[in-house]
Amino acid sequence: MSFIIRKGQKEDMQSVLALIKELALFEKLPNEVEITVDDLVRDGFSEVPKFNTFVAVENEEIIGVALFYERYSTWKGRVFHLEDLIVTRSKRGLGAGMALYRSVLKFAYDFGAKRVVWDVLDWNADAIAFYESTGATILKDWAVVHMTKENLKTFMENT
Repeated sequence: MSFIIRKGQKEDMQSVLALIKELALFEKLPNEVEITVDDLVRDGFSEVPKFNTFVAVENEEIIGVALFYERYSTWKGRVFHLEDLIVTRSKRGLGAGMALYRSVLKFAYDFGAKRVVWDVLDWNADAIAFYESTGATILKDWAVVHMTKENLKTFMENT
């Protein structure tokens, strides 16, 4: 293994943002990323952090990140949401994705979480196959629902 996995640090957030932008480009939504390094530092390293990260580091360069946070299920209790698992395209196949994934699942397991959840695009066959190979269940009868900032504004102004 030519990389290590460690907890993310403030100093890593510039590289984390670059990976987030790479993912947005892969998902064909390059203009959707609004977050900044300052947002990541503030939200991830405040007194009550909004998220956790693990990073994959090879030769002092961050090649991957897993960003996740705790949430609450009315049916299960404390669960975790894996927001993004990203490995830069040129470093895929080294095992960094599996190592990051395993780190998040171990964190949740050690914490006593009831479940870990995440979204995957239905056209991302490689990701779906990867998750299924690990025993994850892909729920095909659920739809992801988003209310954008603009939709929130319209809703609030009209109700």
